[in-house]
Amino acid sequence: MSETTTMWTRQVPKVWEELQRTGSYHVKKEYIQMKNGDMADFYLKLYEWYTKEARKHIRIPSELEYPIWLCLEEENMLQPVENTVILKVEIPKEQYVICNMDNWGYRVNYWYVPLDPEDDKRHKQELKKYGIACEDDLTLTSKGNFYPLLRRKILDSWERVFTIPPAKPQDAVATAWELRREWVREVHCYDGK
Repeated sequence: MSETTTMWTRQVPKVWEELQRTGSYHVKKEYIQMKNGDMADFYLKLYEWYTKEARKHIRIPSELEYPIWLCLEEENMLQPVENTVILKVEIPKEQYVICNMDNWGYRVNYWYVPLDPEDDKRHKQELKKYGIACEDDLTLTSKGNFYPLLRRKILDSWERVFTIPPAKPQDAVATAWELRREWVREVHCYDGK
């Protein structure tokens, strides 16, 4: 039997219903589109990158494309709000990957993910030296064509979302690409308070 980790995830009630009906749940493209509206393309592109990179760290079946976000500590989990359920799950270690949320924030903004505060300072000085005010221009616009080494440095740094451990436990989250009914230990429904 494989080692498991207890985690929490906030989902819409339909996720719990699907788990009960089919035994498993996978995020589908249309779910992201419904949830994020006009911002859906932004998130789809991010999650596709995230899954591609996560495949370097764990085995993810090819048909599973989008991550399910999980909290590693109960005191830091997303709280229930209207039309949500909290699922307490025990997931086998080989079924998830840890993500550094601070570094994910840099990646979401298309910024360089620094190794440490000194590296961050050096990077900002380099941007200033070249007169670059909007760092994301290097990856989102043709400006990166004029600074290919700097652009490559930023792109290569994004793997640190997975490789640099979070400084504090509350900065760590996990992602899995499937939930299974047998992993669910508790279900907490929003009680209106």
